[in-house]
Amino acid sequence: MSRLDKASTFAIIGAGQSGAWIARTLRTEGFDGRVVLVGDEPHRPYERPPLSKGALDPQIPETENTLLNQQQAEAKCIEMWLGTAVTALSPTTNRFECADGRSLVYDHLFLTTGSRARSPSWLPKGPSHRVHFLRTLDDAARLRAALATSSTLIIVGGGWIGLEVAASARKQGIAVTILEAAERVCARSVPAPVSAWLTELHRKNGVSVVLNAAILRAEEACDGVVLSLADGTTVVADQLLVAIGNVPETSLAIDGGLAVTNGIVVDAAGRTSIPNISAAGDVASQPCGLTGARVRRESWSNAQNQAIATARAALGQQVVYDEVPWNWSDQFNLNIQIVGVPERGKNLFARAGRSMESPCWLALDDCAVPIGAIGIDAARDVRHARKLIQKKQPIRHQDWMSEKQGF
Repeated sequence: MSRLDKASTFAIIGAGQSGAWIARTLRTEGFDGRVVLVGDEPHRPYERPPLSKGALDPQIPETENTLLNQQQAEAKCIEMWLGTAVTALSPTTNRFECADGRSLVYDHLFLTTGSRARSPSWLPKGPSHRVHFLRTLDDAARLRAALATSSTLIIVGGGWIGLEVAASARKQGIAVTILEAAERVCARSVPAPVSAWLTELHRKNGVSVVLNAAILRAEEACDGVVLSLADGTTVVADQLLVAIGNVPETSLAIDGGLAVTNGIVVDAAGRTSIPNISAAGDVASQPCGLTGARVRRESWSNAQNQAIATARAALGQQVVYDEVPWNWSDQFNLNIQIVGVPERGKNLFARAGRSMESPCWLALDDCAVPIGAIGIDAARDVRHARKLIQKKQPIRHQDWMSEKQGF
C-alpha cells in the first residue's frame, strides 16, 4: 500500500502543537488518506508558550492561540476527536481504544502525547483551590482567575515556567516568592553566570528568590497556603504554583511495548521501535548531534519542527531531524533567547548587546567550539551564534568580542 494511498488511515494521539503540525503537514505533503487527531483536552490544538505569559495578563483577552480550528480541519478533511482519552494501544493489531467506546484501526500511528506536570511528594493529596500547576489552557484560566483576587503568590521551582509566571504576577502588583531547591535558578539549562543574572533581574523587580529551599510540607489554611521549610522557616501566600518540571506521557507507549527511556525512543526521522509508529514533541527521546546523546526537548520550536519532519518521514521522504535547539522566554519586557546547549559549555564568553543590561553569552566546549548561546534582547547576536554553532569550528575570545563580526 502506498504511503499516499487514499485507503490508508493515519492516526495521531495527542492534539497539542506536535499533533496539529503532523496533521497539517500530512495534508500539505499530499497525503489523501484518512487523518484522525485524538486529544484528551476539549480544546482545539493550541500553543502552550502564552500560558505562562499573556494568558495570565488580565489586560489581554483570553484566547486559545488555536493551531487548527474547526473550519481549517474540515477544509483539510482532518477528523478531530477532542475530549477523548485513549485507554489502550495494541500495535500487534494496529488498533487503539478510547474511553468513550470508540476504537480505530490505523496504518500509521503518531504518538504526540506530550508531558504532564510533576507533582512533589510533600503536596497534600486531593484538589485545592489554592494549589496550581500550569500545563494546560484550563490550568492557565484557573490560575489567571485566582491571581485576580490575590496579593501574594509562592512559586516552587526556579525554571523557565516559574520565572515567567513570577514576571507576569509582578506586573499585576502581586508579591512573589520563588522557592528553588537547587543552588541556582535554571540550573539545567544555563551556566552559572546566566543563572546569577536571572536571579538579580527578578530581585530587582521585587521577587523574593530563595535558593537551596527544602520543603517539608504544605498545608492549606483558611486564608492561604503555608509551606514549611527544612531550615525552620515558613512561607505563606494566597496561592501556590508548583513548577518543578514535567514527566513524559509514556504510559500508552509502555503498554504497547515501545522502547522508552525518559520518553519514547525515536531515531532522527521520528521512528520508534515499532515500524509503523512514530513519535514527536515533548514525549520523544531523540538523538542530538551537539551532545552525542539522547535528549527530550520541551520547546515550542522542537514541537513544531520535529513534528513536520516526522510526518514527512512517515510519507516516505528522506528525513534527518537534528536541528540546533532554540527556545525563548519573555520576562519583565525582556526577550531571552537560548540556542544550542549552553549548559554544557566549559567556557563562557560574554559581550554587551544593545547595552550592558542586555548581554549575550557564548558557550564553548573543551576545544573552543561554540555549542550554545544566551542573549538578552540580542536577537542578532543569537542568530550569529547559531551560525557559529552550526559551523562546528573553534573560535577565539577576541572574535566573539569584536564589533566587526556582523552583529
